[in-house]
Amino acid sequence: MTPHLLTPDEMSEADRLTIAAGIPGIDLMERAGAAVAEAIRQAYPKGPVLILCGPGNNGGDGYVAARLLKDAGWPVRLAALAPPRAGSDAAHHAGLWRGPIEAVLEGMAIGGIIIDALFGAGLTRPLDPPVRRLLARIESHHLPLVAVDVPSGLDGASGEPLGWAPQADLTVSFFQAKPGHWVMPGRALCGRLVIADIGIAESVLDHIKPAISLNDETIWRRLLPRPGLTSHKFTRGHLVIRGGGRMTGAARLSARAARRAGAGLVSLCVPAEVAAVYAGDWPGTMVETTPWAEATGDKRRAAFLIGPGNGTDQATKEAALAALATGRAVVLDADALTVFANDIERLRQSIEGPLVLTPHAGEFARLFKGTAVLEEKGRLAQSRKAAAWLGATVILKGADTLIAHPGGQIIIEGTAPSTLATAGSGDVLAGIVAGLLAQGLPAFSAAQAAVGLHAAAARQAGAGLIAEDIVDHLCTVI
Repeated sequence: MTPHLLTPDEMSEADRLTIAAGIPGIDLMERAGAAVAEAIRQAYPKGPVLILCGPGNNGGDGYVAARLLKDAGWPVRLAALAPPRAGSDAAHHAGLWRGPIEAVLEGMAIGGIIIDALFGAGLTRPLDPPVRRLLARIESHHLPLVAVDVPSGLDGASGEPLGWAPQADLTVSFFQAKPGHWVMPGRALCGRLVIADIGIAESVLDHIKPAISLNDETIWRRLLPRPGLTSHKFTRGHLVIRGGGRMTGAARLSARAARRAGAGLVSLCVPAEVAAVYAGDWPGTMVETTPWAEATGDKRRAAFLIGPGNGTDQATKEAALAALATGRAVVLDADALTVFANDIERLRQSIEGPLVLTPHAGEFARLFKGTAVLEEKGRLAQSRKAAAWLGATVILKGADTLIAHPGGQIIIEGTAPSTLATAGSGDVLAGIVAGLLAQGLPAFSAAQAAVGLHAAAARQAGAGLIAEDIVDHLCTVI
């Protein structure tokens, strides 16, 4: 499987191309249902199974799984919400089922393993109340729910429930995963995800050209800058980080991370009254008290990071605007985002060069309040709209960190551990991004590689992680 993710419409196109190439739809459905049955045999001991089938292709997969599980000796009950459309692939497979068919009813008896083959990823409306109440009752009884494609009611394109969707224990989908499998809350609702090969050739991706993918390590590693024999500290880039006067730890974490990420020089530009605090940190980080206008005016400085621990005052905003005016690479994080919460048009009009923004969900909502960005549905669409509207790379942080390119491409980080939910981890990420930008990486590449490095270092650090550990593990990961 490639790291590409297919929207429901793109998956439909993959099916169409495959059928046009000579593989009948009934064969694809047979393989999909067989994959569901096999995943269940692998995951659970043999026992009673209740399969809930909808009227479409999702239900067709359920009919196949029911037949194969019954043939393998599993006690199977099958219930249908409605009969498949006459002449459809689902109707063909429903006709092969040799056994009773119950009606899907809100109060029906439930038990054993439940296979949710009611509605797939292409559903565009909320579940009917009786179906929702049945699935909610199954969830309340803590019965293992196996979703075919996605849990019914989950939008496969956005990862957003269409009002509500059940919690699955296992989700079985086909060919390529969908964005809804990886974007929260869909990622959590899908439980363990199995993507089955059903014989669709990867060459169809050349035609579809998907714009959403996972942050594949083999890809982001190739982006990392590597010093050559003639490299020296200046060729590896001089990064300047603006340090605040109160929360000094934030910028110091960023500086440590930027140096580990390979920046040749890192300077902290800080208030004179706290310069000794900064100077007492890593001795290889340079500390200066020069005015910010002077720091940004030096053309030897390759990149700037503003925000970590800076404070939400006018001085932070002016510092950000001064950095943007240079046309050189800039990272805006934390406070440097909040200061534009009611003035985002000014930020947009001030962008002159490569820019990466690194908001978490709260900062993102404050920054784009009142804009068309928040009218989009879900994190994925909002991050895409934000990047396009600003003309900048946006890293929307979270359990499903999204990296959005102004041209519409989105990369999802799917391997970051939950231990990253600790103070300072965002400052470290901002430092890694800035350190890579200082070495000349384009904004989107720097964001992709930085998010991958950040997640990999956190995985290696393991339990008990604090932000400093991420920095300490960067060397080994690189």
